[in-house]
Amino acid sequence: MQTGQPRAADGQIVGLLGGSFDPPHAGHVHITREALKRFGLDRVWWLVSPGNPLKSDAPAALARRVAASRAIMRHPRVDVTDIEAQLGTRYTAETIRALQARYPRVRFVWLMGADNLASFHKWDDWQRIARSVPIGVLARPGEQVRAGLSPAARMFTDARLEEGAAHLLPHMTPPVWTMVTGPMVDLSSTAIRNAGLWTR
Repeated sequence: MQTGQPRAADGQIVGLLGGSFDPPHAGHVHITREALKRFGLDRVWWLVSPGNPLKSDAPAALARRVAASRAIMRHPRVDVTDIEAQLGTRYTAETIRALQARYPRVRFVWLMGADNLASFHKWDDWQRIARSVPIGVLARPGEQVRAGLSPAARMFTDARLEEGAAHLLPHMTPPVWTMVTGPMVDLSSTAIRNAGLWTR
């Protein structure tokens, strides 16, 4: 299955939101809209991953997750894409490197929820990721303190940008990151699966 290349013009700022989206939900939509606004992004690409190396159980079929993501994330500046499957990349560091090579005149910002920042140090080549692209972290219910005290946050404490300057994030040289707070949607894919509302 190929769903075409995501769109971006030379010079645009594109936020990358990676994940299993198993299933996608209103929380993903909310942080995408917040990221567009808070970081001054031109576009956001949802990178629906073939599988998460940190998870032992396989997600639902990629085509199904892409279709569900497109059904819930309707915005003229958001592309839902399976480009990781097209690139053949398994880890985020590889994906970023491949995208930067393929789109050399696009400025990328990696987006993640605060819960991902808390476990970021477990990602493959996570320090390379931090030194490759600015990182925008978005609040998740109950996760801000844990994220702020995480190994990644401590290692890159001097690279943290004040929340009030979040709009400058895409224009800064990595390593640089910020965490923005605000209204939150208390949903998770795990909870939706556990409630039997999405079966693999």
